[in-house]
Amino acid sequence: MKITSKGQVTIPQELRERAGLMPGCEVEFSEGRDGRVFIRKLTSGRRGRSIVEKLRGQGSVRMTTEEILNLTRGS
Repeated sequence: MKITSKGQVTIPQELRERAGLMPGCEVEFSEGRDGRVFIRKLTSGRRGRSIVEKLRGQGSVRMTTEEILNLTRGS
């Protein structure tokens, strides 16, 4: 199996069916300690949660939620 110039690869039908990977499903890629790459089907809401987990603690501005909302509202 080859990866295309666009970074795409076809997942064999048998594997898609066993994993329940239907068109429109969201998946997540991760790398193991040994350099292997894994693909996992995301359950609803998982993608947003994983993004928040990765970004948690990365902000450098110390503002309350109310202060941030006031900025976005122009108050």
